[in-house]
Amino acid sequence: MASRDKFSHVNEVTRAVASSSAAVSPVVASWTRSSRLHALSPGGDLLPERLEDLALRHEREALGRLIQVAHPSLDQVFDLVGHAGCTVVMANHKGVILERRGSAADDTLFENWGLWLGANWSEKSQGTNAIGTALVEQRPVVIHRDQHFLTRNTILSCMTAPIHDEFGALAAVIDVSTCKPDLSEGFARIICSLAVDAAQKIETRNFNLAFAGHRIVMLPEKPAHGPALVAIDRHDLIIGATHAARRTLGLSHSERQLNIPAPEVLENSPPEGDTLDCAERSVLRRTLERNAHNVTHTAKALGISRATLYRKLAQHGIVAEAEWHRNN
Repeated sequence: MASRDKFSHVNEVTRAVASSSAAVSPVVASWTRSSRLHALSPGGDLLPERLEDLALRHEREALGRLIQVAHPSLDQVFDLVGHAGCTVVMANHKGVILERRGSAADDTLFENWGLWLGANWSEKSQGTNAIGTALVEQRPVVIHRDQHFLTRNTILSCMTAPIHDEFGALAAVIDVSTCKPDLSEGFARIICSLAVDAAQKIETRNFNLAFAGHRIVMLPEKPAHGPALVAIDRHDLIIGATHAARRTLGLSHSERQLNIPAPEVLENSPPEGDTLDCAERSVLRRTLERNAHNVTHTAKALGISRATLYRKLAQHGIVAEAEWHRNN
């Protein structure tokens, strides 16, 4: 960027931070955090800090399974945008890049700009940028060229989407960045939608692996909010929920482990109550269904006699249905 342009950008950021624009502009709000909270200067020529190999390995290990789960989506996004001079990275919740996809022809360019393994792109480190700002605001973010805080980064256009782990916590982001000057902000938003779709696929795959063997239920939710999935164990307890599902059901985002009766949050009708009668009735109905209403097989599955089963069915008012299936 030419010297005149550098001064122009610094002046624009300075004026915006001094104004009241932060109340209505997310970009200016981030510029304000960068200036006042992190004490950065828009004219500063700060390369992102880079972790040493050992520290980088520890950060990768801390993210665990999520990195492996993300590989197919990172590859797919790069296949779509790599030919257009884009690099695709995955950073953890600290803003440290842990995975990268890029063309060998562009490697030197992106390494010089700091879009490389181990580089820290938090707002604290680099001011307003798509990775750091998406982590702070926990939403998809496009930072197009001079929307960056640091002048040195205004050559970049960056599109980022957050990734939540199986407990609903913000764990990482997927980012697509390019130095191409002809990328319009409108097209950048289209690329951001690819990142959002990739992030949702990563969340879904990770959740299904985390709760493999349990019943997974998908809730109706707006696609932009991510996959709304809950995991239910054999006791009809919700033991896991994605970020979007917690939002839909009003569940806490701070509690990693859940043990919530599914009927109380998934059914529109009021719960019958936690009584032994209700529990026994549910067991009888489920076991009858599993055994196609065959009384003999149902009694055997429950470990009771046919006479005892008939008595319990009568007690819970479902004997008529069982009798009909027995006689027809």
